[in-house]
Amino acid sequence: MPQPQPDILCIGECMVEMAPQPGGLYAMGFAGDTFNTAWHLRRQLSSEGRVCYFSAVGQDTLSDQMLAFMGEAGIDTAQVQRRADRTVGLYLIELTQGERSFSYWRDRSAARLLAEDNAALAAALAGRDLVYLSGITLAILEPEARARLLAALSAARTSGTRVAFDPNLRPRLWPSRQAMCAAVTEMAALADILLPSFDDEASAFGDATPEATLDRYAAAGCVVVKNGAAEVLARAGGSQVRVRPPQVAELVDSTGAGDSFNAGFLAAWLDGQDLAASVAAGARLASRVVQGRGALVAG
Repeated sequence: MPQPQPDILCIGECMVEMAPQPGGLYAMGFAGDTFNTAWHLRRQLSSEGRVCYFSAVGQDTLSDQMLAFMGEAGIDTAQVQRRADRTVGLYLIELTQGERSFSYWRDRSAARLLAEDNAALAAALAGRDLVYLSGITLAILEPEARARLLAALSAARTSGTRVAFDPNLRPRLWPSRQAMCAAVTEMAALADILLPSFDDEASAFGDATPEATLDRYAAAGCVVVKNGAAEVLARAGGSQVRVRPPQVAELVDSTGAGDSFNAGFLAAWLDGQDLAASVAAGARLASRVVQGRGALVAG
């Protein structure tokens, strides 16, 4: 029997993306880790599924263009707040043999204020089947706002909403490694689905193996440890699987690989597919995305 199509809320920051093109030029687009997942989720779900985005933007032309882009992608932006005193952030991608690095400009990003209003948080979270966020969502918030967000997520979870979390550890966004690890660990305790990346976890927490990462997050009902081109290790409901991603003919741009994996996995998992099939769906989508340029590559 087909599963009811979910109502999903993704929380975080969408930014202006400057992606390198042949000839040394850059193409402007819109992207950001949780938005990338929202964009891919919208494409993976049937038309009955709903994908919404919760964030904040400015009231300038770039913010208008960003909201229009989200709407054209089929993402509900009714819960995106608008602020006259802020704008949107920007990042530039640099590539070396397909591996990316980033330069950011986000000091005036409105998304850093997305959790200032308790009423707006409660309204955005109310009645959702799934809420998805990342460690970057946490990192851009001040500690008081982060605490408001976690309290709102805890209340929503008590009301039956499932929470999916990708730690997406980015030390440069945090005042210290200790602060990052403490915040991510606190958030992980509220998550039903965890989607860490082994390299990040090994660097931040000292995990020696993907199994160590899996065990550290074992309290969550479902944990999927991504590991680049190596096999994915996952555990849920007493079942543990290892899935090797498809081989990629040419790695063009790894931007958004983990974000698209998360979308492919979540779409399959919410559709009632088993753990191995859901992991395989995430790996297939990510393998297609890294063979294109930028984070948003149609699979």
